[in-house]
Amino acid sequence: MKTNGTLLVVDDDRAHRIMLKTLLSGWGYAVEEADDGDTALELVRERPYDLILMDVRMVRVSGLEALPAIRRVNPAIPVIIMTAYSSVESAVEAMKKGAYDYLTKPLDFDEVRIVLERATEHHRLREENVLLREQLGTRFDSGAIIGRSKPMVKLMETVARVAPSDATVLITGESGSGKELVAGAIHYNSRRREGPFIKINCGALTDTLLASELFGHEKGAFTGADRRKEGTFRQADGGSLFLDEVSDMSPAMQVKLLRVLQEREIVRVGGATPIPVDVRIIAATNRDPRQEVEDGRLREDLYFRLNVVQITLPTLRERAEDIPLLAQRFLEDFATRNHRTIHGFTPRAVNCLMQHSWPGNVRELMNVVERAVVMARTDYITEDDLALPQPSHNDRSYSVSTEPLEDLERKAVLSTLESAGGNKSEAARRLGITRRTLHKKLKKYGAMP
Repeated sequence: MKTNGTLLVVDDDRAHRIMLKTLLSGWGYAVEEADDGDTALELVRERPYDLILMDVRMVRVSGLEALPAIRRVNPAIPVIIMTAYSSVESAVEAMKKGAYDYLTKPLDFDEVRIVLERATEHHRLREENVLLREQLGTRFDSGAIIGRSKPMVKLMETVARVAPSDATVLITGESGSGKELVAGAIHYNSRRREGPFIKINCGALTDTLLASELFGHEKGAFTGADRRKEGTFRQADGGSLFLDEVSDMSPAMQVKLLRVLQEREIVRVGGATPIPVDVRIIAATNRDPRQEVEDGRLREDLYFRLNVVQITLPTLRERAEDIPLLAQRFLEDFATRNHRTIHGFTPRAVNCLMQHSWPGNVRELMNVVERAVVMARTDYITEDDLALPQPSHNDRSYSVSTEPLEDLERKAVLSTLESAGGNKSEAARRLGITRRTLHKKLKKYGAMP
C-alpha cells in the first residue's frame, strides 16, 4: 500500500506519541517514534524521513537543540515543531533555526493535517526539482524563474528544449505572470547568450516612435531627427529581441514586422537601403492570439510567423503551491534591499497568501510582499502586514468543501456568466481566463448552443 511518506514523531510523552501515531497512520503516513531529541538524531543518521514532527520540551535533548543537528545531517527534511500556546516564542526561535512550521498544543487536528500535507508536498516537489535539474544538467539555467509545481516543471522542460534552437517563440500569459523572465531564460540558454538581449514594449509607443525604435531612422526623417539612429533590430544583431505586447501593434506596423521576419532585413525610417539583421524574435502577449486573429486585431500571417513555438505561462492560481516559495524568495530580496531582518511568514500569513486569488499574478505577489517587508513590526510577517482580504472563517485552517472541484468550478463559471448577462467576453474577464478557454468549459458543461 502506498503511503503519504515516512514520518518521525519525536515526543517524550508516550501517550501523546501513541495518539499521534494512531491519527497519522489513519491519514496514510508510515509513522516511526523517538522519545527524545538524541534518539531522533540517531534515527535521522540511519534512515531517510519525509517529515519530522517534534516537540520542543523533552527531558534529555530539547527540540530546539536537536533541530540544528538534524538539519546538519539532512537539511532537506521538513521539521515541524510542536509547542504549548504559552511558549510560542520557542516556535519563533525554532523557525529561525530552520523549522518548516510550528503547531501549538493542544493540537488542532485539521491544522495538523493541512500543515503536514503542505510540508510533504513541499518535500516531494523539492526532490522532483532536483531530479529535473540533474536531468537538464548544465545545459539549462532557469535564472530568476521560481517554481516547483507541475506546470512550472513542464514549462522549464519546454524552455530547455526550445532555447538552443533559433526558432521564433510566442509567449502567452496573463499580465504579471513572468513572460519577460521566460524570454530571458530562452535567450541566456541559447547559442546567442553572448549577444545582446533587447526588450521593447510594443503597446507603449505610437506607430512613429515604435518604427523609429525598431528600425532606426535617418537624419532628417522627421521633425527632431537631427542625427541617424540605430533601431533595436540593429542593436540586437547576433542576439535576441523581445517584443512584448506584440498584438498591440497597429495593422501597419504588423505589416512592417512581417516583412522583417520574412526578409531578415530592415530599412531605417526615412531610408531606402535594406540592412541585413541576424536576430532571434521572442514575442509575447497577454491576450489569446487566436482570438485576436479571429477578431481582426492580429494578422494571421504574422501570427503564424511568430508562433513557430508557443509557450503559455500558467497563472499564479494554477500554480498555487509555488506561492510560499515565491513569497519567501521575494521576502529575502526585499529584506536585503530595505535593510530589514525578517525570517519568514507566520502560518496564518501563509494561509492568507494561499487563499488570495492573485488577479495580478506574480507581480501582485511581489508588490504585496515588498509592502509587508517595509511595514512588518516583527521578525515574521503576519497576516495584518500583508494587507490582503482576510479568510471568511475564524479558525487557522483552510476552508474545505465536500463538493468535487469540477462541480465547484462549473458552478462558478455558470454563475459568473449569468451575472454578466450572458456576455461571454465579460464573463471571461471576471473569471481571469480567455474567451476561448471559457468556450471550451461551456462546451464541456453542455452549456453551448
